[in-house]
Amino acid sequence: MIGLLQIFHNSSKPRISPFPGRALILVLCCVLTYPGLCEIQVARIFGDNMVLQRDTANLIWGWGDPREEVKLSIGNRSYEANVNGSGEWSIVIEPFAAGGPYTISVEGDNSITLNNVMFGEVWLCGGQSNMQYTLRMLGKDVNQIDNINNPLIRQFRNVLDTDYLPKKDLKGGIWEEANENTVPDFSAVAYFFGKALYDSLKVPIGLINISLGATSIETWMSGDALKPFQQFRKLVDVIQTRNKNFDQLNEELKTFRKTWDKDYYLTGPGIEGEWYKPGIDTSDWKTITIPNFWEYDGLDHDGAVWFRKEFDLPDGFSEDSLLIHLNQIDDYDITWVNGVKVGETFGNRNFRNYTVTSDILKEKDNSLVVRVFDIGEVGGFHTSAFWGNPILLGEWRYKPGLGINKDDFPAPDVPNGSIFSYPTLLFNGNIAPVSKLSIKGAIWYQGESNVARAEEYTGLLPSLILDWRSAWGYEFDFLVVQLANYGIEPGEPSESTWAELREAQMNALKVPSTYIAPAIDLGEADDIHPKNKEDVGYRLALGALATSYGSDMIPPNPAFKSFSVTGKEVHIEFEGVGSGLITDDKYGYVRGFQIAGKDRKFYWARARLENDKIIVSGSEVDEPVAVRYAWSDNPGRLNIYNKEGLPLLPFRTDDWELSTSGKVYVDTPHQF
Repeated sequence: MIGLLQIFHNSSKPRISPFPGRALILVLCCVLTYPGLCEIQVARIFGDNMVLQRDTANLIWGWGDPREEVKLSIGNRSYEANVNGSGEWSIVIEPFAAGGPYTISVEGDNSITLNNVMFGEVWLCGGQSNMQYTLRMLGKDVNQIDNINNPLIRQFRNVLDTDYLPKKDLKGGIWEEANENTVPDFSAVAYFFGKALYDSLKVPIGLINISLGATSIETWMSGDALKPFQQFRKLVDVIQTRNKNFDQLNEELKTFRKTWDKDYYLTGPGIEGEWYKPGIDTSDWKTITIPNFWEYDGLDHDGAVWFRKEFDLPDGFSEDSLLIHLNQIDDYDITWVNGVKVGETFGNRNFRNYTVTSDILKEKDNSLVVRVFDIGEVGGFHTSAFWGNPILLGEWRYKPGLGINKDDFPAPDVPNGSIFSYPTLLFNGNIAPVSKLSIKGAIWYQGESNVARAEEYTGLLPSLILDWRSAWGYEFDFLVVQLANYGIEPGEPSESTWAELREAQMNALKVPSTYIAPAIDLGEADDIHPKNKEDVGYRLALGALATSYGSDMIPPNPAFKSFSVTGKEVHIEFEGVGSGLITDDKYGYVRGFQIAGKDRKFYWARARLENDKIIVSGSEVDEPVAVRYAWSDNPGRLNIYNKEGLPLLPFRTDDWELSTSGKVYVDTPHQF
C-alpha cells in the first residue's frame, strides 16, 4: 500500500544599570513576565534539530530585558527586534524552501545558537494514549522497520504542563532525529505518519508530540471554546473571574501559610505526637482498605486522619529513587517515608507522585505515613482502584487526629484539577504556548475517555478543531483517527457507546479541511492499545496527501451515501468507493450489518455486495426501516473494503435516540 504514497512524490546575561531604581524595575519586570529570566531566551519549542514549516513565514519569539536589542540570523538573512515593555520579543523570518541544515543565532547581551535546523512539513500530534503510545511501549522491534535511521524525520517530545490560564511557554521538550536509539520513544502513530509522508514528499518532517493517555477532550480545549456549552459554563466562569494562574495561587498559598499552618493546619495530636515516625504504637489504630473514604468505613470526622502501612522494595531494586504514586486524595496530604517528609499536596483533584531517594529507603519494612486532611464532605484516598499500585492499594491502618469545624475552617484557594479530565488545563499548559508556531496541520487520536458521553462529543470535537485554529489564527488541516474496534464481539445487536463516539467523530467532517482515518478493522478485542499503528499512520498520511498536499490520486474512504427500501430488502449506495468495493467472501456476503423494523429492534442481517451496492435483509424483519453497519464496540472481523484497501466507515441509516443522549460532563471533586 505504500506505493500509493509514492504517486505524490513529485508534487509539490542580565544588564547592569547605573540607576538602581531602573534596575529594580527591570528585575521586577523579568520576574513578573517570565520568572527567573533577565537574559535573552527563546521559547522552548525552539531547539537543536527542530523543523520549521517550509514555504511560509515563521515567527521566532522569546523573552528578555525590556528594551534590549535582539539580533537573529539564519543563512544569509539577518533580523532585528527590541524586547518590549512586557519582556517579550518576536521576529518573523521570511519563507524558506524545504531543506537545511541551518544555524539560527540569537544575540542580545547573551547569545543562543540553534543547530541543525531544517525546513519541511510540521504537524502537531495530539490525543490520548493511542497517540502517546511509543514503539517501545508497544514492544515494537525497531530493527524490523525499514530505513529507521532517517535524520529528516524528527519528533519534539513535550514535557506536559497544566494551568488555569494560558501559559506563555512550554515546561520543556526536546527535538530528536529518527534513528534506532530515538525512534523507540517516538509516538508510534506519529512516527508512521511522518515516515509515510516522507516517503511521498521527500522533505523533512517535524512531529510535535503533545499527548497524554486517559485524557478527555475538554482538557485539551480553551475556556472560550467550552463556555458555550452549558455544562462547562460555571466552571469556566470561576476560572475566568478568578483570573489567576497556578504560580499566582501557589505564591498566595505561601503567604497564607505563614500564620495558617500554626493556627489551623499543622497542629493537633498527630503533629504534636509525631505519628509520622517509625516504631510508634499503632495498637489502637483501625484498618481500612484503600481506595476509600473514611466516612464509608464509619468514621464521621473532618480534619486530619493519619494513615500508615509498611512496604518492601521490589526484588532487585537498585535505582537512585522510588516513585510513590498515591493518586488523588481528598483534600490535602503530607507524606513521610521512614520518618522523612517526602511531599505534600493541596487539592482533592490533584495527583500525588512523590520521589523518595534511595538513602531514605530500606530493603524491608519501610514506613509510609500519610496525613490526610479533609475540609468537608468526605475524605480519603479516592482514585479508582484500576489506577492503583501495590503500595497504594490494600489494607492501611488509620487514626483520627486534629478535628475541625468545616463551616468556619479557612481554606486556601489552590490549584486543583486532574490532568486527565479538568477542562482547559492541558490546552493552557501545552497547546496555547505553541500556537504562534507555523504548522501544516494536526493529527488527533482521542475519544476513548469520552465514550460514555459520545453524543456530547458530537459538538466538542468540531469545537476543539475551531478552537485550535482560532489560537493559530488560520485554518490548518485536521485529521482524526476514528476509534478502533475494542472489546468482546456481541452475541446480539445492542447499544454501543463506542459506535456512538465513532459517529460523533464523523460529525467533525462537517468542518472544512478535515479527514477521518478509519481504524475499525485494526483493533484488538483485549487491548485498548492495538499494536498496528503502522496502518493508522499510513491512513492518516493518505488523508494529509489528499487534504493538505492536493493529491487527486489518493482514494477516499468508502462511506454511506443513501438507502432505499424495496420489499424486505434495503438497498444501500456509497461514496468514496474508489476503484470499487470488494469482499473476501466468494459469494459476495458482507459481515457486520444489522437490520430493524418499526419496533426499532435490531437483528443480525444478511448482506451481499452487488455492483458497489449492498443489499441487506433479515428473516426476522418483514418491513425494514433501518440498517446499521459495524455498530458495536467491536463488530468483529469486517470484510468490505474498496480495492485501494480502505475499509467501509461505520454508519447507521436511522436517527433514533442513542444510549448516550443527554449524558454530559458533570463537575465533581472526585473526577479521575
